Amino acid sequence: MQGRKPKPTNLKILNGNPGKRPLNESEPKPKGAVKCPAWLHKDAKKEWKRIAPELEQLGLLTLVDMAAFAGYCESYAQWKEAIEFVHKHGTSYPVKDEEGRIKMIRPFPQVAQANQALANIRSFASEFGFTPSARGRIEVTGQEELSPMAEYLKRKQAGR
Repeated sequence: MQGRKPKPTNLKILNGNPGKRPLNESEPKPKGAVKCPAWLHKDAKKEWKRIAPELEQLGLLTLVDMAAFAGYCESYAQWKEAIEFVHKHGTSYPVKDEEGRIKMIRPFPQVAQANQALANIRSFASEFGFTPSARGRIEVTGQEELSPMAEYLKRKQAGR
């Protein structure tokens, strides 16, 4: 199918349906608690635990979204690892000839890995509607405000 990907109905509702087009009433509405997969990298798990509660509360993360969200979290972990390497070692290294003279400067593979992981992050983030531009278009209405204690208890109950 060509053209722009349709925005999920939940995002349209949160955004106030600015186009005033009819909402897809027959769109599947998956439910189910989403648990962080045990096989995720430790940094991916931290990212999951940081963002998943917000997405679940907005109805943007359900059981069927697990693989896509896990992909986002793993991309984040890969990006973080590559960026930490670049911060420690720089972006390039010298290649020397047999006599020890610098022949050329090559970029570390981690530079390309960081760039690819960041592209993946952007792609996954736009799918879930949490890029800065997507957030700026969303107007949340009718969301219950939870006290910090109620939020804590809700997270404990969900096993996080």
